[in-house]
Amino acid sequence: MPADGLTLAHGIGGAKDLPITPELAIAGAVAALVVSFTVLAVAWRTPRFDGPRSGRPVPTLGRFVQSTPFRVGARVLGMALFVFAAIAALFGENLLTNPIFGIFYVWWWVGLVPASFFLGPVWKAISPVRTINLLVARLTGSDPDRGLWEYPARLGYWPAAVGLFAFVWLELAYVYSTELGPVRLWCAAYVAIMLIGGALFGNTFYEKADPFEVYSTLVAKLSIWGVREGKLVVRTPLSNLDSVEVGPGLVAVVAVLFGSTGYDSFRESTYWLKFIQNNETITTTPWLGEWIGTFGLLAMVLLVGLIFVVATMATGVLSDPEGGARGRWAVRRQLPNQFAHSIVPIIVGYIVAHYFTYLVEMGQLTLIQASDPLSNGSNLFGTGDWKVNYGLADHPTFIANLKVVAVVIGHVLGVIAAHDRAVRLLPPRHQLTGQLPLLLAMVAFTAGGLYLLFAS
Repeated sequence: MPADGLTLAHGIGGAKDLPITPELAIAGAVAALVVSFTVLAVAWRTPRFDGPRSGRPVPTLGRFVQSTPFRVGARVLGMALFVFAAIAALFGENLLTNPIFGIFYVWWWVGLVPASFFLGPVWKAISPVRTINLLVARLTGSDPDRGLWEYPARLGYWPAAVGLFAFVWLELAYVYSTELGPVRLWCAAYVAIMLIGGALFGNTFYEKADPFEVYSTLVAKLSIWGVREGKLVVRTPLSNLDSVEVGPGLVAVVAVLFGSTGYDSFRESTYWLKFIQNNETITTTPWLGEWIGTFGLLAMVLLVGLIFVVATMATGVLSDPEGGARGRWAVRRQLPNQFAHSIVPIIVGYIVAHYFTYLVEMGQLTLIQASDPLSNGSNLFGTGDWKVNYGLADHPTFIANLKVVAVVIGHVLGVIAAHDRAVRLLPPRHQLTGQLPLLLAMVAFTAGGLYLLFAS
């Protein structure tokens, strides 16, 4: 792997590196799901998670992280990274050695997951667009929490879903994703939309519409850190996950995150690569390949969303004496968003499985390249002479096992989260039978996801 460029491949060990066959790994993962569901059906009859009201206060640490110096320090760090990235993007060379590509695709997109998992909603704390909005509000004497209008509740998370799809489309489908111009344009559009949205709707806009804040906050729901009545608390990850705020578009967000990871594996599979390489029209016509990639990405996202929506709406009969059939349909329509939080651990599991090596190796490379943001031979941070440690390549079996373990844990946690929500929402006689469609959907996600991971 060259040290002077940014590879787009996320190679993480394949089927040949696993000490057991992929078929046996898939069978074992599916069995783990079924056994987990069976145990839950017997031993878990009442809801145990009460996310918003759970947690043990940590007053000393809470006072520190909620203090003005700490918050200002986080904002200064975020702005410093923003300014550095802007300098590299605006004045750096259009070369893969420009660190903006690693900052954009590796640190920002993939690195946000472990940062949020271990530290909580990191992007909310360091977001430069929030900081700029705050500074403008202070200068104009306005309140950054309140814009000109109230954020429309019906929009929910839909703007964030659109923003996330725009990012993954640029990364996975757009032919010129590693050229400076498109990256500059995407970032400029992001900053402009976020600042306008913040001015119009206040900080609520960032909570619901900023794709990176929504992404970071969802992953942070698997951390141990939470907030209750303005105070920092420690919760179990699944209790924290139960506190995900439900709203329109939440299913779309998780479908984009999950579906794009699945498509990334699919486009690296042997079957897809052979199809592309054996079709001369596609290889010689960039726009055609771009349209095919766009269609494939969109199809994968829609497939994931459709399977999940059908599975959650096909639950046991929900009665609504006052609304009749129309009322029952209205209740069913709410179920996909109510259960969407159960997909978050699955997303994190697949991201770990698919991007772990990519983050470790390309994260190092980006740090090396960061010392020379203008490609003029400088060594600003003293990292320019460092070498990337590719030691993980010497442990393919570990990486292959990591795939299976991460995916299985993610799905088992998803089953637990869905089961707890089901026993809270569904009528007693449908609490188990109503979960069967969702269990089947998760089995399909497990088998299909592992198959794609090992095919890449």
